[in-house]
Amino acid sequence: MEEDKYKDPVVQAHSSPEFDSGEVLDDNHGLKRHLSNRKIQLIAIGGSIGTAMFVSIGGALHSGGPGSLLLAYGLYACVLALVNNAMAEMAVYMPVNASFIRHAAVWVDDAWGFMAGWNFFFYEAILIPFEISALNLVLKFWRDDIPAGAICAACIVTYGMINVAAVKYYGEAEFWLSWGKLLLMMIVFSFTFVTMVGGNPTHDAYGFRYWNDPGSFVEHLSTGTKGRWEGFLAALWAASFAIVGPEYMAMVAGEAKLPRITLKRAFKAVYVRFGVFFIGGALCVGIVLPWNDKTLKANLGSSTGAASPYVIAMQNMGVSGLPHLVNALLFTSIYSAGNAYTYCATRTLHGLAHDSHAPTILRKCSRNGVPIYCLAIVMIFPLLSLLQLSNGANQVLTWLVNIVTAGGIIDYIVICVNFLFFYRACRAQGVNRRELPYYGYLQPWSTVFALCWMICVVTCYGYSTFLPGHWNVGTFFTYYAMVFLAILTFSGWKLIKRTKFVNPLEADLVWDRPAIERYELTTLDRDIGFWGEMLQMVGIKREKVDETQE
Repeated sequence: MEEDKYKDPVVQAHSSPEFDSGEVLDDNHGLKRHLSNRKIQLIAIGGSIGTAMFVSIGGALHSGGPGSLLLAYGLYACVLALVNNAMAEMAVYMPVNASFIRHAAVWVDDAWGFMAGWNFFFYEAILIPFEISALNLVLKFWRDDIPAGAICAACIVTYGMINVAAVKYYGEAEFWLSWGKLLLMMIVFSFTFVTMVGGNPTHDAYGFRYWNDPGSFVEHLSTGTKGRWEGFLAALWAASFAIVGPEYMAMVAGEAKLPRITLKRAFKAVYVRFGVFFIGGALCVGIVLPWNDKTLKANLGSSTGAASPYVIAMQNMGVSGLPHLVNALLFTSIYSAGNAYTYCATRTLHGLAHDSHAPTILRKCSRNGVPIYCLAIVMIFPLLSLLQLSNGANQVLTWLVNIVTAGGIIDYIVICVNFLFFYRACRAQGVNRRELPYYGYLQPWSTVFALCWMICVVTCYGYSTFLPGHWNVGTFFTYYAMVFLAILTFSGWKLIKRTKFVNPLEADLVWDRPAIERYELTTLDRDIGFWGEMLQMVGIKREKVDETQE
């Protein structure tokens, strides 16, 4: 009995000289649980709100009109809330690094995890040059002669510097950058309300005028009812690119302090973010700008500077000063999104390595808990942004959007399938889901509905290429490249490794749970809530000031 005592990991942890840091308590594959509640909340915003909400949304308005835009964003946000419901239950219960990818390998099929990991890796990695290309568009609002190559180089260097530091410094950087996004959202919401009731230079209370003239639902590709339906579909495809969130919360699970507390709060906040930011943003754009605005239409096919529909609306109304502030915040917002994608791609590759789906050398972490070799590989992808030097920034953005959108939808298909296998395993093994740290309601039917929806969207996403006169091999490839990659990686790994789908009675529902619970029982980290951490920050700064004065 005495010998067993010393084998107990909890006893060993308490006797360890590193106990005061709390990091030795969970075998987290070299990663450190340094992300507190306030950082996770803001990282979720940094990853989910980017170029699509402030720039690309103008294309959706032009294609579908304000009615189609609001309807598409509202429907897609509701369906993604169902996906979030499923992801939250799994991630809070088993908060491992690269969680939904590793859930796929352990609970569904090793080949499913292989496909999910590489799909998400390429999805995140390709988004980095997308954001860099968007930065060049935004900067041209001020000057056309800013060298795009210099911006690309600056982003590559700074993204590398931020992500090579310990994760707590990355979290701190994202925390402050994401505040800029919150400020930007508040500005555009306030601008919309104040100007629509007459608070503009001409004192014109235009209200919902643009919903009547030029109209709410736009004909796109065809005429009549079919054209308005295709306009709605165009807005829906835009929504599938813009509205994201659950996957970013899942990616930080392995580095979250007190994950079952902080992640639960963060996942619940996602519902509010969907309702306020995404649906509210779609409503605001349709109010302040008509879908047939000449400047908006011109920007769809060129690389002019006033890329954001909000900036266009402000200039149309003769509002001075504010467009410059909004554009400056757009710059920080887009930069923050690219930084978040760099982090997620790095952690995804690290998770793949630990599941033996990538070379084992990629498991190595620095002393600060950074997967250093993974980061080095990820930093190759921002070089794709240099393509805009010859082809034009707008064309590069179009290619990248088409390629990655399908990848994002595939992520949600993976999450839904993961949950259905998890649900089946819980029932087979007699696990009462109501006793889990997070219980998702309306299961499993809400997840089944979300899965069917996502499959329909990813299948029909590139339908326009099949219309008469619209066929183009390059366009077809960009629409379905990620779908082909998913099929190839899943079937190839399954054939080579001869994997089988996990039997529900054999699914490992214990997995890393002992290590996570040891960490929760023995860590010195304490939950003080988001605002408690904010006040603590102020208190620390005041103490430093007081010490300096003394």
